[in-house]
Formats: sequence, structure tokens, C-alpha cells
Amino acid sequence: MSKPALPNLSLEFEEPGERDSMRRRLLLAAANFWILFFLLGLVLYFTITTPNHAFFQTSNFKSIALDTSEVILLGIGETFVIVTAGIDLSVGGILVFSGVAGGLVMLHFSGTTAQTSALQYPHAGTAVPLGVAVALLAGVAWGLLNGLLITRLRLPPFIVTLGTLGMSFGGADLLTGGTNLSSVPTNFQNSVGNGSILGLYVPVIIALIAVVVAQVVLTQTRFGRYTAAIGSNADGSLRSGVNVDRHLVKVYVLTGFLCGLAGVLDLARFGTENLSAHNIDNLNAIAAVVIGGTSLFGGVGTIIGTLIGAFIPTVLQNGFVINQVDPFWQEVLVGATIIVAVYLDQWRRRRSSN
Repeated sequence: MSKPALPNLSLEFEEPGERDSMRRRLLLAAANFWILFFLLGLVLYFTITTPNHAFFQTSNFKSIALDTSEVILLGIGETFVIVTAGIDLSVGGILVFSGVAGGLVMLHFSGTTAQTSALQYPHAGTAVPLGVAVALLAGVAWGLLNGLLITRLRLPPFIVTLGTLGMSFGGADLLTGGTNLSSVPTNFQNSVGNGSILGLYVPVIIALIAVVVAQVVLTQTRFGRYTAAIGSNADGSLRSGVNVDRHLVKVYVLTGFLCGLAGVLDLARFGTENLSAHNIDNLNAIAAVVIGGTSLFGGVGTIIGTLIGAFIPTVLQNGFVINQVDPFWQEVLVGATIIVAVYLDQWRRRRSSN
């Protein structure tokens, strides 16, 4: 007599190795997206704590986006540099020098000194394009200088860009005699600095276009692949046929161009160039890049992360001002956040190598 068949009671148990792998992936995902959660947490905190929820207003968000537009441009350039395992400390100085150079050209060709002092600009149609071109060329020139000094003299990027930071700030002082510029043509300010398209300020639109282009370049083009390869292994890239020095010069020229563009937007927004208003631009740009997930050790970078990270300093400053808190706390918190971001980057590297 045969025994009745017993039901299959076997259970599939998840292997301990699979559980560890799942846990590791979840932790890595949390580490990659922590900056987005941090930004949303800041928005929620300031929304709750500001009087009458003044922070959570459409007009305030538009103001934050406008203030962040220049940081985004500087951060994009800094992203490409840091992906190559370099650093650019001169971005704030290049912005100021470019704005000053472009502004002086605008004023010189807009009319006589008496006319521009009376806010009359009879030749603004010619002067503004010339000034914009000079500002962009000035940024490119400083970027080219950085790239050549780093590649030809084999000097560390930290030292070179620290030196050109002082040179560019000093050069701007020499051009203006240490004073701020007179107001540039008002139509330039109204159409670019304070102009809007579909409800968005023009500088914000320019910054977003730069983000899209930079994202495509970094992830989908040979230029982006070479940039990441050099940051991962410069010697290996050289042996595989990449002209490392030429590419590094291109990266620093690109950063200089974006600094010049940021200088144009700054000039358009404020009508002048404040020589003392950009002393921590390099900190904010580097913070945006590192906090956004780009590795200081090179080889890994994300433009979208930089975009998110760029909002951290401006959201902090905006919220502190509304809450009447000393805005210098912004620098303290941004510096602390950089330390946390670098720690998380090291932690991710250790986890991914295991």
C-alpha cells in the first residue's frame, strides 16, 4: 500500500548574503539621495518656522532661484574640474573680473561720462553686446591661464587657482580703482537681469539651459567620458590615447567661460559689480558640487546633484534672513555639510569596493 503524497512544505529562505546585499544597496541609495532629503527638510523647517509661513511663497521661491542661478553656473564648471580630480578656487575672482571688464566696456561705448552718469545710454545697443563678449572672453582667458599653468608648469590646481583668485580680484580692483562700477545700461538690466519668460527670471532660464547641456556633455559625449577617465586614472587615460593636458586646459577654459557668464548675469541683475560681494563664491560652488555627490577624489560627478546642492547655501541664507538669524550661520552650516558630504563619499567608496 503506497503512502499518500505529502504536500511540499519547503520554504525558500533568503540567503544571508542576499540580505546583506539588499541592505547595502539601500544604504548606498540613501547616501546618494541624502542631499535631496536634506534640501526638502530645510524647506519644511523654514516653512514652519518663518513668520506667517513667509518662506513658502511663490515670490520667495522665485527669488531663491534667481539668487541660485549664478551658483549653478559656477558649480557646473567646478563639477567638470573636480571630476578630473582638480579644484578651482578662482571662480569668484573670475566672476568679478569678468563683470568689471564687461561693465567698463558697456559704459565706455554707451555714451560720454556725463551721459552715463545721468543714466543715459544712447549707444547701448552696441555697447551691451560688446560688453557681454568682453566678459565672456575675460572668463575664458583666466580659465586658459589656469589650465596652462597646471599642465605646462605641473603645478597643483589648488596652488594655481589660489594664486589666480588673488590676481583676478586684484585685477578687478586695478580696473576700477577699488570702487564699484557705475550703473550699466538700464535696458540690459530690465531685459536680462530682471526680465522674465513664462514666469521665470531670465538668469534662471539660462542656468537651467546650462544644466541640461552640461548633463548631456558629461554623460553622453566623448568630452564627458574623457573628463571622468582622467579623474579616475590620468596615467591610464594617457596610455589609452587621451591627450590629458589638452583636455585639462579645455576643462578649465569651460569653467572660465561659465564664470564669465555668471559675471554677465551678476552685472545684469545689480547694474554694477560689487567687488566685495563674491568672497565666498568659491566655497558655495565647491559646496554645491561636493554636497551634490561629485567625488573630490575625481572620476565621479553629477550635474543634477550639483543643481540640488547649489540651492543649499541660498535656501539657508534666505531662511535665516526671514527668521532674523545671523546669516553668517550659513557659512558654518555649509562648511559642516561639506565635511559630511566628503565622509559619505569615502563611505560609499569603501562600500562599493567591498
